[in-house]
Amino acid sequence: MKIRLTLLLCLIANLVFAQDSVFARRMVDTLASRYFWGRGYTNDGMGKAARFIAGQLKSLGLQPITGNSFIQEFDFPVNTFPSKMQVSINGKALIPGRDFIVGPESMGVKATGTLLQRDSVTYVNAENKIIVVLKDKLTWSVAQQVADYTLVQVDKKALSQPPATINLKIENKLIGNFKAGNICALIKGTAKPDSVVVFTGHYDHLGGMGSETYFPGANDNASGMAMVLSLAKYYAAHPQPYTVAFICFAGEEAGILGSKYFTEHPLIQLSHIKLLINMDIMGTGNEGITVVNATVYPKYFDLLKRVNAQGNYLVKINPRGKAANSDHYWFTEKGVPAIFMYTMGGIKAYHDVFDISKTLPLTEFDDLFKLLVQFNAELQRH
Repeated sequence: MKIRLTLLLCLIANLVFAQDSVFARRMVDTLASRYFWGRGYTNDGMGKAARFIAGQLKSLGLQPITGNSFIQEFDFPVNTFPSKMQVSINGKALIPGRDFIVGPESMGVKATGTLLQRDSVTYVNAENKIIVVLKDKLTWSVAQQVADYTLVQVDKKALSQPPATINLKIENKLIGNFKAGNICALIKGTAKPDSVVVFTGHYDHLGGMGSETYFPGANDNASGMAMVLSLAKYYAAHPQPYTVAFICFAGEEAGILGSKYFTEHPLIQLSHIKLLINMDIMGTGNEGITVVNATVYPKYFDLLKRVNAQGNYLVKINPRGKAANSDHYWFTEKGVPAIFMYTMGGIKAYHDVFDISKTLPLTEFDDLFKLLVQFNAELQRH
């Protein structure tokens, strides 16, 4: 009878996790879709994503961390490319995102001219302040200011001859106070509501480059949002002794700005945070995960490894030291215990137009979800 009961409980648990897999895939598909336009700075991409995520948290039964709104508003400057995005080299029209990207700090320009070679990969048109750089991989980002030149990075495979002539029409717009917001929710603890475990991730991505090209950001970081929302769904149905909070940050790609704002204007007393777990790039995992701040907080890292070994979830958990590479960083600087984890292996798409939901395998998503639930269960006991 005991064995049958154990098997039944395992079956029920697996059904719950399977349902979360369907939910997670739907979240990734949705957030990486064209409607959200890369969750960035044109076509209201970030605003649409913020409202969608806040709506999900509300529908799951979570409460705002403070007040009546899930959104903590702030603003920052950002350089955007809302419209014209045309580049031809040697008379060949290049495809935005696939054949070329513009430097995120670039100024707008409309010009035709010749290119002079500066080095093995760099070509310039000094008159119009145009710089062309040949690349093996195109990787975009976000800038908060505008430079006095236009940088065009071109995939080497797009050209059969060295760049000699260029024709381009690029429009940029600097927004001095782009409106963004962190999305903040919680499930109050049943025994110790003033002690808080926080799950975080950023929901913003790179947005669009011109009027036809956007960067879906399926792995980075629709997958992290899927994990945050899956955990929110789980804990809404399974309240814990400690409060479990969820913060979805904006402005990470522009310089981890949302988390910086939150730590300067905290909605939770920072001293009440037992541990913050930041999650990004949750879509693969066939080579395990890496944990930033593992050497800073060895107690938590050792506990995570022990839980993983007991459940046989992931093939490897790699330690990494302190790094200012995501939203955990500002909390650590304020003395809040925080770790940052991301999956390893699998697809290579990153900060490009190929980071799409269709090819994101979510290889170890279920196991990572189980690991986080069991890890938090151990945290709740201490």
